[in-house]
Amino acid sequence: MSSPAQETLSNPVVPDKVPTGEYPLIDNDPHVKRVFAYARPTDWLSGAAVGAISPGLMLYWEKMSPSFVGKGGFAPVMRASGAIGVTGAIIFVYSRSCSRFYGARENRREVEMDMREMVDKVKRGEPLYGKSELTEHMQGVAHRNSRFASVFSHVLPWPNFVNHPYHGVDTAKYYRQAELELEQEKNR
Repeated sequence: MSSPAQETLSNPVVPDKVPTGEYPLIDNDPHVKRVFAYARPTDWLSGAAVGAISPGLMLYWEKMSPSFVGKGGFAPVMRASGAIGVTGAIIFVYSRSCSRFYGARENRREVEMDMREMVDKVKRGEPLYGKSELTEHMQGVAHRNSRFASVFSHVLPWPNFVNHPYHGVDTAKYYRQAELELEQEKNR
């Protein structure tokens, strides 16, 4: 018979949340490289529009009501508003791409890209989600800290920079597809 303390240790502290939505879950903690690699051109265009708002407003306000700060006084303000715009654009693209990984937006293209990428990795014998220098415990900590983090990225950007095996999906589908493809290649 086990004690309650032992039962608590055997159960996960924070169980994986499995979203149920109209679109399939690709990854509940995608690596930042994958997020930007899978971003659509429309995401980048929308991000550019979001990023142009800050400097555009500064130019508009300066035209409507000049600040008269003297020569070179407006340039630092434009640099700051440009930096704010670029930061906002990057966060917007990241968040929008992550919502496709979570299955919150239409993601047929990303599902196909994910399947192709992972099946190719299986065929080459590589780890699906990359190699990590961290211990298994620290990989779990990193996962628990950044899982579904992009939902709140407009307040606190917290992207996943750690390769770990915890992504909330059944990876057997990649191995089955690789097996089918290898068998088809063999039968040709």
